[in-house]
Amino acid sequence: MKKFIEYLKNCWRVEDLRERILITILFVAIYRFGSFVVLPGIDPGSLGKLQSQTAGGLMSLLDAFSGGAFSHASIFALGIMPYISASIVMQLLAVAVPYFQKMQREGESGRKKIQWYTRILTVGILLFQAPSYLINLRAQSADALATGISWNYFIIVGTIILAAGSMFILWLGERITDKGIGNGVSIVIMIGIIARLPQAFIQEVSSRFTAITGGGLVMFIIEILILYIVVCLAILLVQGTRKVPVQYAKRLVGNKQYGGARQYIPLKLFAANVMPIIFAQALMFIPLTIISYVSEPGYIMRNLMDHRSVMYNVVFAILIIAFTYFYTAITLNPTQMAEDMKRNNGFIPGVKPGKPTAEFIDTVMSRITLPGSLFIAFIAIMPALAGFLNVQDSFAQFFGGTSLLILIGVVIDTLQQIESRLLMRHYDGLLNSGTSRQRGGVSAY
Repeated sequence: MKKFIEYLKNCWRVEDLRERILITILFVAIYRFGSFVVLPGIDPGSLGKLQSQTAGGLMSLLDAFSGGAFSHASIFALGIMPYISASIVMQLLAVAVPYFQKMQREGESGRKKIQWYTRILTVGILLFQAPSYLINLRAQSADALATGISWNYFIIVGTIILAAGSMFILWLGERITDKGIGNGVSIVIMIGIIARLPQAFIQEVSSRFTAITGGGLVMFIIEILILYIVVCLAILLVQGTRKVPVQYAKRLVGNKQYGGARQYIPLKLFAANVMPIIFAQALMFIPLTIISYVSEPGYIMRNLMDHRSVMYNVVFAILIIAFTYFYTAITLNPTQMAEDMKRNNGFIPGVKPGKPTAEFIDTVMSRITLPGSLFIAFIAIMPALAGFLNVQDSFAQFFGGTSLLILIGVVIDTLQQIESRLLMRHYDGLLNSGTSRQRGGVSAY
């Protein structure tokens, strides 16, 4: 605790870091304020059916990413997800389409072009998702629309407001990245998820100490210990890497020697991030769509709609494992890595350059992807396993799945950025061992 307090003091001492943290807090406050601004012409007290629709399935994921704005018909209801979808599409195009592959190799100029295309695609997605959201809003809570308002007029104005709200969130995220601390888009998603944590925690505490079968204090302590273990395992998953040694050949330029140093390629155990879970959840949402056209669903369909059933979780885990291999294969190109290494006079000790190097990297990735995929599948089904301990659904979402992995990934990334800025000023950070840095033989303290 003493070290944490000292860490906060160090953050406040560094003027640049203090300004960045305050700017980040300001932009986050603006985002949260906008999440409570309801669309004009909507009665927030008549959104009961819409809020019950977001209690489970893919809708709950969208509502979690928007911090509850989706279920409250806010001007930020669509959140940052259209931009995330556009980014995924552009990432896939950069792998499959030669034009975008070339653009990706152009460095900073290519990155700006891809960013421009991503924004254009985001607007296109918004023009499709915004009317779909309003049509669903009308189907779930038709009485929420104020009387006397034309539906055709409302859907046009509502589409413009929702699209503008999402683009404004994207602008806030970019400002956080430039002027604040951490990755702005990731922080926006994290804040949306964390916003639901206090209410979920209060509901869980209330259920444990009021219900007859709640279990009381003992079960609550066991539950928190399990959550702590899961968080630790998730941190290991996010941080886990396999270091492949790379030796660079020595070369003389004039009187100076270059190269000859040994470095490492850090191949992440969790290279696919949360994308396999998102893809799998999107597919598991299909039975819920089909059920609207079936009067009496069968046994299999009923089980695939129940996120706590054995069949649902087995299929969910298999899809996550398959998508982990798929997404890792399209985002990491061993052949390209081997060519870049050969071009820079680098080689893996004991492995010939060229095709043997690519095969070696591919073999290593295949071996570490299997335990990584099994691990992420276990993390993904943890909310369902928590349900067997009578954990409330709202709090069970923090036991695993996309929410937990995003929270841990963003927090670690932000802390590392703060750490690097503190070390530049010769201050101790939170993630190191706590030893004092020296500058010119004099302690920084």
